[in-house]
Amino acid sequence: MKAMGFLAGLLALLALSLPVAAILGDIAIVMDQFWNNGRLQRTFGGFLWEKSNQYLLLSIPLFVLLGEINLRSGIAARMYDAVAKWIGWLPGGLMHANIGASTIFAATSGSSVATSATIGTVAYPEIARHGYSEPLFLGSIAAGGTLGILIPPSVTLIVYGVLTQTSVPELYMAGIVPGALLAALFSLTVLGLCLLRPGLSGSPVRAGWADRLRALTDLVPPMVIFLGVIGTIYAGIATPTEAASIGVVLSLILSAANRTLNTRMLLASFEGTVRTTSMIMLIILAAMILNIVVGYFGAIQAATRMVGALGLEPWQLMALIVVFYLVIGMFMETFSMMLTTIGIVFPLVTSVGYDPVWFGVVVVLLMEAALITPPIGVNLFVVQGIRARGAPFRDVCIGAAPFLAAMLALIVLLIWQPGLATWLPDLFYAQ
Repeated sequence: MKAMGFLAGLLALLALSLPVAAILGDIAIVMDQFWNNGRLQRTFGGFLWEKSNQYLLLSIPLFVLLGEINLRSGIAARMYDAVAKWIGWLPGGLMHANIGASTIFAATSGSSVATSATIGTVAYPEIARHGYSEPLFLGSIAAGGTLGILIPPSVTLIVYGVLTQTSVPELYMAGIVPGALLAALFSLTVLGLCLLRPGLSGSPVRAGWADRLRALTDLVPPMVIFLGVIGTIYAGIATPTEAASIGVVLSLILSAANRTLNTRMLLASFEGTVRTTSMIMLIILAAMILNIVVGYFGAIQAATRMVGALGLEPWQLMALIVVFYLVIGMFMETFSMMLTTIGIVFPLVTSVGYDPVWFGVVVVLLMEAALITPPIGVNLFVVQGIRARGAPFRDVCIGAAPFLAAMLALIVLLIWQPGLATWLPDLFYAQ
């Protein structure tokens, strides 16, 4: 009865399009008031104070600031040009550059929206210049942008680690191979479609070896940031929070070298950081309160017993969870989707023996799928926003569909071969 009341309240408030943090907090308060006379609410203040003081949470605004500075520093345009010179000759031309540049930028920003917006702004004028199929070209930008929450440094993986008490360095290590595989699958998708229908390909980008070698210098800044952040974590020099601060300092130095460091850029970066961090932290803290209430009323234990009674094999449970996330991902913003569900889904998955680090990668992949799934796919709207006014939104949705299929193929592969995500963490952290 309580579980049904929880679900009914959640769906009703979502239908009203209220802010997600307000939805989660309101449900927690109403459930506690209705079934427990509000006794748990007396603990909320101390609990929130304790949880908001976690050292690891400080890395969230730092990584957001890192992405904001990189977004405005001018590094992306030079990086995109360099990638285009190296792989633009392939069938599909600059669509491979969209994916390759997104992969590199994702390793410095940790944000899918920032990656899509940055690469999309740089790449969009090339559609008319080289005669590309606009839907597929836009789809490659939207899909490439999703890599921002899987390839480290990823804010989403940090939040997952905080909520589930899973090691963030291990999560970062686990995201590297699936992230590289997903980028490769995206490029293979472009390659296959362009070989089947050459009219989609557009004119290739030609560059001599001298131009390619000179362009390598434009790939140095993002690699410096990536090595400064990830390298210091795995060398044991810095924690994720300290590594995030190192990344911010490096991005400021590189921005100064690029002559884009000024007061206006910094103020815009700070404002974007405050907006994004406030949204993330409100949702995180509200979700933590809801998890306390839901746990107190035994919803997690009831769900575990119900799933156990069904007699499902572990892979069948995972298939059910994948379908569940794909459906709700069509109607919920991805970050909210994870925070709303992870408190119940995570214990179910670990109870049948799945690795928490592996599941973190799968959850992020499902969130990536939601980013390009209409009608609420955030990356679809980001890419649509860089187009001329009046252009049909369906073009972006159609163009992203083949890449959604590639994501689903990788999820199936990870369920079949979980070692693709866990072998690096096991190699580095084996006792």
